[in-house]
Amino acid sequence: MIVGIGTECSSFAPHRTTLTDFGIRSGDRLLERYPFLPVDDQVDFVPGFVARALPGGPVERSAYDELLARLLAVVRAGSPWDGVLLDIHGAMLVDGLDDPEGQLAAAVREAAGRADVLIAAAMDLHGQVSREFAATVDLPTCYRTAPHVDEEATRERAARLLVRGLRSASRPARAWCRIPVALPGEKTSTRVEPAAGLYRSVSSTPDGVWETALWMGYPWADQARASAAVVSMGDDESAVRTEAARVAREMVDARDDFAFCGPSGSLRWALDEAFGSHVAPFFVSDTGDNPTAGGSGDVVTTLRTLLADARVIGDRDSAVWSALVDPAAGRLAATSGVGATFAAEVGGCFGWPDRLRLTGTVGRLVEGPTGLLAVVRVSGLSVVLTERRTPFHTLADYERVGIDIRRTRLVINKIGYLEPELDDAAAGWVMALTEGPVDQRIEHLRLEKLTRPTHPFDELPADWTPAIETW
Repeated sequence: MIVGIGTECSSFAPHRTTLTDFGIRSGDRLLERYPFLPVDDQVDFVPGFVARALPGGPVERSAYDELLARLLAVVRAGSPWDGVLLDIHGAMLVDGLDDPEGQLAAAVREAAGRADVLIAAAMDLHGQVSREFAATVDLPTCYRTAPHVDEEATRERAARLLVRGLRSASRPARAWCRIPVALPGEKTSTRVEPAAGLYRSVSSTPDGVWETALWMGYPWADQARASAAVVSMGDDESAVRTEAARVAREMVDARDDFAFCGPSGSLRWALDEAFGSHVAPFFVSDTGDNPTAGGSGDVVTTLRTLLADARVIGDRDSAVWSALVDPAAGRLAATSGVGATFAAEVGGCFGWPDRLRLTGTVGRLVEGPTGLLAVVRVSGLSVVLTERRTPFHTLADYERVGIDIRRTRLVINKIGYLEPELDDAAAGWVMALTEGPVDQRIEHLRLEKLTRPTHPFDELPADWTPAIETW
């Protein structure tokens, strides 16, 4: 049985993830996420119920409760199950719950109809693994790349691990360790060291170890579990314990080596870099409000700076800023029509405490997969407004709103490290450390629930050793 509820949530986002934010897959639509099945001719994977939402603010409790009830009904209807594959993210927040994935895994185990059911999980490496989750899930694994280009490969690896566990003569052993290191996402890219080397290391398994998975964690989810973790699994308890301890030790030893995966600084510095480079297109990542990392998408602090910079608005088609979610502003643009003057207060539609007056010309109106998209042009700057929170990760995303970024001088995007297609298109790139629900300067965060001590908020003891637990 394949089931799951997955999203990534920032405690600092005013946005709330509702039931309508989730896309639900079941039956053949769910199997589209698993084109590699079957992985074994004698093991049938039955599609159940998987709900996924774009990262954002915490999930409303009523939405989670409804999704969980529907998921468990599907599990119970087909029970008893020999195995369950959880298709989740791992950094979900739910109003009133301290460890949603731990609760989800325990509820699925109970609903599966047999005490010895094997549970595997495919997760994001920016997920969280609490002790409770590790004690409940037999075979968890996660991506090994950031940007995540191995999502399907991870689901396949999880499926194969589950089959191996079902065919094993004995229940696999596993070892878990919380690693007292919290890192912002843009310091965990596997394009650079030390993350690249750590993930090469976990992909090579010694005798007795089937799989070792390393989670970098997600510090914007203010919970006790918000840090890195490692789980090693196999048929030799001593070997998996040794491997988990090795990986944990290596990550702690490398904690000061994690740096932003590209040139980074203030927004004004980033704009100076862009206009001093003489290459195009030049990308500036507006990192603090990245919607695929949990940003609300309604922060206009960067836009305020852009509108005040003559270099940005001076030349036709010189710059694009994507994207600001503001349904009311989009409707106003649609009512006004292409070519009409647009003048309205924009930003803060979810409650981020900043709005500004935007005056320009409606340049384009498009109905897209996430609803209405509108472009308001202020001299040379194109401001993209969206009806729903919408990431811009591909050339097609820009082409949909009539923008050819290859002919655009400056592309400012609510994103972190560039996704592969944009990375290929960029002649230059820097990251602006901007305000927002996923501010990369995590040392400034007020984390009240995080287990301490945790780097970089605290000095770790000089004699720190991995505290390994096994099952």
